[in-house]
Amino acid sequence: MFKNTPAFSSFSVDDLEKAKQFYSQVLQLEVTEDKVMGLLHLHLAESTSVLIYPKPNHEPATFTILNFRVNNIDEAVRELKSRNVIFENYQNPAYGTDENHISRNPQVDVAWFKDPASNILSVLQEKQA
Repeated sequence: MFKNTPAFSSFSVDDLEKAKQFYSQVLQLEVTEDKVMGLLHLHLAESTSVLIYPKPNHEPATFTILNFRVNNIDEAVRELKSRNVIFENYQNPAYGTDENHISRNPQVDVAWFKDPASNILSVLQEKQA
């Protein structure tokens, strides 16, 4: 039914200005504002866009809402830390994080962090088989 139908993802935040600053300045993504509707559009690679909308009773997602593929996770984590991004520290045996806040696994290495609305994001490096 929707095979050829364009789609997009969206998520809520509690403060649109903080979100705009974080996504545009810290993550250096292209962000445009729809002032009439009071929304933000994240413009990602390959013409992908994500809609961010304000929600007064926002509750952070309990799952990863955006995953950013990188070629070198250690470098990406270092760069984000230099921009004051704080990474999550997990102690789960299946996906626990090391001293650099990276979960290292045979197929993929992942590091999780939060946006100003406490939604979970990640950087990940997929490994070749």
